[in-house]
Amino acid sequence: MIHSLFLINASGDIFLEKHWKSVVSRSVCDYFFEAQERATEPENVPPVIPTPHHYLINVLRHRIYFVAVIQSEVPPLFVIEFLHRVVDTFQDYFGVCTEAAIKDNVVVVYELLEEMLDNGFPLATESNILKELIKPPTILRTMVNTITGSTNVGEQLPTGQLSVVPWRRTGVKYTNNEAYFDVVEEIDVIIDKSGSTITAEIQGVIDACVKLTGMPDLTLSFMNPRLLDDVSFHPCVRFKRWEAERILSFIPPDGNFRLLSYHVSSQNLVAIPVYVKHNITFREGSSQGRFDLTLGPKQTMGKAVESVLVSSQLPRGVLNANLNPSQGTYTFDPVTKLLSWDVGKINPQKLPSLKGTMNLQAGASKPDENPTINIQFKIQQMAISGIPIHTPHTHTSCSLLPHCISRNVPIS
Repeated sequence: MIHSLFLINASGDIFLEKHWKSVVSRSVCDYFFEAQERATEPENVPPVIPTPHHYLINVLRHRIYFVAVIQSEVPPLFVIEFLHRVVDTFQDYFGVCTEAAIKDNVVVVYELLEEMLDNGFPLATESNILKELIKPPTILRTMVNTITGSTNVGEQLPTGQLSVVPWRRTGVKYTNNEAYFDVVEEIDVIIDKSGSTITAEIQGVIDACVKLTGMPDLTLSFMNPRLLDDVSFHPCVRFKRWEAERILSFIPPDGNFRLLSYHVSSQNLVAIPVYVKHNITFREGSSQGRFDLTLGPKQTMGKAVESVLVSSQLPRGVLNANLNPSQGTYTFDPVTKLLSWDVGKINPQKLPSLKGTMNLQAGASKPDENPTINIQFKIQQMAISGIPIHTPHTHTSCSLLPHCISRNVPIS
């Protein structure tokens, strides 16, 4: 399926390549570079690029392009999902997925790629299974490997690799049994100048951290599961029971994993918990623009809006910004034109605002459109989509009572 993988940095340099079936020349990436030149922004490069003899499927994560080379037709989303899984694995192993981290751990990177794909087909992609196959790098382990000439590859096959539950290793034991479920929802919303919502959609995921002894069998139910569209499950979920009862039943992997992702359309959306009043204007023939932004809580059921971070990609013609925040601090990068405002916690009695002017380049024309505004915030124990999780049920042979907690983190 996947013949080769190329890692390309923001400068257009190929700093790592891996081949499984046959060696593919680096010249195949010329088609990718041509598409990159035609794209107005780095993230606008087409995810699938056809060539005379190959297909190039790519994702952009952490300013690195992961480009897979395919010689036959395969479902593109299948390859894209695998590439995202590769990035998540690197981040889990090294803490960050950057060019420097990959170069510093290049041996482990090649070992991971060798185990994750077998002859071009995905084999082991679960983090807990990979960590039994290949030990995560540490300073002590690196020193021992350098002196003895050994590697991070384990001597034994993972205990769960040949079982009917390949995503979970056997013989797991914990003193404290606990499971955490984080509901993270991203809201794409269009708001007019008065703060009224025009349209909105939700993309959500449920991330889990399960540390339970033995082979637990969990069930999760939702308040209103009919709101969920385009649901994508982890392989551990029993799909037939979901179709029949709308209940998640599964034997979870050990540790951190993504249980499911979902979409909530605008027809089913509840009220947005934060409102935004904005006035971003540029005058024709003027070298200045006006920036006025105010945030406030809206129907949060008395819960505090915390960790608020506002970011906006300003037009390229903006040289600098002279703004006055009533709360928190702001930064403006004159190279990337990214404006970031760290608000913190919203006080309903004194709404945070950011006001000031923007200076444009001399002779620059008025921008064709206003910039978008991205807001990140957290509201504990509140699901924007209206699908809170009921108390998880555990069926396990463990004599200790597991501690299960669900948390909700909305992001706009």
